[in-house]
Amino acid sequence: MKRGIYGLKVQQVSFIILGLVCATMLALTWKKTTFLTSFVPTQSRVLELNRDDEFHLIVTDEADVMEILGGKNISEQNEGSKYESVGSSGTKEMTVERGNSENTTSADKENLPRAFQRNGAEGQSVGKNKSKERERHLSAPVNSAIEEPFVKSVQTGNLPAATDKKVHTKKGCSYAKGKWISDDSRPLYSGYDCHQWLSPMWSCRLTQRTDFDYEKLRWQPKDCDMVEFTASKFLKRMQDKTLAFVGDSLGRQQFQSLMCMVTGGNETSDVADVGHEYGLVKPLGSARPDGWAYRFPSTNTTILYYWSSSLCDLEPINISNPTTDFAMHLDRPPAFLRQYLHRFDVLVLNTGHHWNRGKLKANRWIMYVGGVPNTDRKIANIMGAKNFTVHSIVKWVNTQLPKFPGLKAFFRSISPRHFFNGEWNTGGTCDNTTPLSSGKEVLQDESGDPLSAGAVNGTSVKLLDITALSQLRDEGHISRYSIKATPGVQDCLHWCLPGVPDTWNEILFAQI
Repeated sequence: MKRGIYGLKVQQVSFIILGLVCATMLALTWKKTTFLTSFVPTQSRVLELNRDDEFHLIVTDEADVMEILGGKNISEQNEGSKYESVGSSGTKEMTVERGNSENTTSADKENLPRAFQRNGAEGQSVGKNKSKERERHLSAPVNSAIEEPFVKSVQTGNLPAATDKKVHTKKGCSYAKGKWISDDSRPLYSGYDCHQWLSPMWSCRLTQRTDFDYEKLRWQPKDCDMVEFTASKFLKRMQDKTLAFVGDSLGRQQFQSLMCMVTGGNETSDVADVGHEYGLVKPLGSARPDGWAYRFPSTNTTILYYWSSSLCDLEPINISNPTTDFAMHLDRPPAFLRQYLHRFDVLVLNTGHHWNRGKLKANRWIMYVGGVPNTDRKIANIMGAKNFTVHSIVKWVNTQLPKFPGLKAFFRSISPRHFFNGEWNTGGTCDNTTPLSSGKEVLQDESGDPLSAGAVNGTSVKLLDITALSQLRDEGHISRYSIKATPGVQDCLHWCLPGVPDTWNEILFAQI
């Protein structure tokens, strides 16, 4: 029998040579074999994106998003791109849950931050430079610190169930439903110290009042946790922005409340008075200007208030007569709004308690519609005129919103009065000093102010719904504890500050 190399048979040598050839071919074709790479993907395939390909981003938590966005957290990215995921309450939230990437709908993709949206319209929404920057983030090789569960490009097939995630919008949050709870960390500022912004007549700490339990209550919404208000959070969110309150004296209270909240009630010299930029200067012979505007230089944040108790445009009928009547244009927004709306980023409107015959007569206001004295008997009725005006102003603001995409507009529902056993001038009182004696919880779905709710319905103007929750707080009014107390007269309309209007601002902050 013939022997081969080293005593091996020729057939054995042939098998060995064939095996070496096969092993060499397998090694040379390893990276090119689709079948093999489907089991052992190379790192460069993790974010392999084609501009026209549809894909889903799978994220596990905020830290993953921070990595993708180059270190920014979710709120910072949302601020920069003005990304909004708006739920039923108008809040912007993004939460993460487990799911199947194949089941991610087009709506889910729309709710992703714009940095994650890759389609043909990307350049139209964010501009060429930002689009290129985001492309660099998404197409860059994945850092070894980012494991596969964080980010994947899914073009075909399903991910393992253990890593499947999808982004969705949280729904069902209603700030108007909830309850008042005791909180020893309140108030958010001291009524003794906020002299710079708070009118003495509304600072109940400066009066003869001795009970202050009303300062220790916090509103807890039923369906969600309300974001905690802090001055730094507010200024950061409102950087390079202007917030404007336009309304009556309750709007002024909300304005003063916010100024105290943002400053912590502390005296500060670096807040600039910029009222002159908005024509808010004290006219000769007037007790006060028509409003105030202040700017925080550290973030270029402006907060202003303009007095317009009826939200109507007021125009002297005879400009040469100092005692002239005024045309109260029910269908025309105040000239201040028409002139400065383009400078606002957040607008809060309110009206309500000046709609009575006594106020109109005292102010010499004559109802006008269409530029002429009103002749419609339905509108001539005070409630009819108020209804007509509220709908008119909301409709006008709604038509302006497309012109100013960054503007968020709110109509604040009416602040309740708590006169018992009479009116303000007929012995009406609000002497109760026990918080929540009439209840602590709001469970109703409908607003306590159907007029305001009906006016904003179907528009992009949001309702700042504070009526029902404020209705439970009859102990929080000025009552008989005023600086210049008049015997037999109590203020059961305005609120002690710190107090209930602080909650209005907390809800506003949560909805911005």
